Amino acid sequence: MAKTPVTFTLNDMETALFVDPGANLNDVLRRGAGDLTTKNGCGQGTCGACTVLIDGVPHLSCLTLAESTEGRRIDTTGGLAGGPELHPLQTAFMEGFAAQCGFCTAGMLMAAKALLDKTPNPTREDVVEAISGNLCRCTGYEPIIDAILTAAARMQGRAV
Repeated sequence: MAKTPVTFTLNDMETALFVDPGANLNDVLRRGAGDLTTKNGCGQGTCGACTVLIDGVPHLSCLTLAESTEGRRIDTTGGLAGGPELHPLQTAFMEGFAAQCGFCTAGMLMAAKALLDKTPNPTREDVVEAISGNLCRCTGYEPIIDAILTAAARMQGRAV
């Protein structure tokens, strides 16, 4: 079958690729665009490790057809840091030991970013709901929840 041209904005960079019909976004980002920050987890939409933002909304890239991203904006953890400065979420995860093995971290960060973009001052329950589609086998979730709340407070200029 013929490949399909797809153009999207990936982490503020216009990206144009030819993709196989039916190819999932995770494979296209990793193999075609060279963005290895998305994780290839379960491949079935149950772990959340591959979460990316499409037009600011969390999506499981393993279940998203690459063709459906034509003209859209895709954000991955590769675009979180602004130059040498880490995003407040990345800093809070690092300082709060919210990443142990690191496998779920990319998806957690993107789910958290979507939450904080929409709800800058979330409650603990908001955070729990926002990351509910992301599985973590190491941390027990508490350090992750705390890190997201810490980042939210810092981003609002509140003391932690």
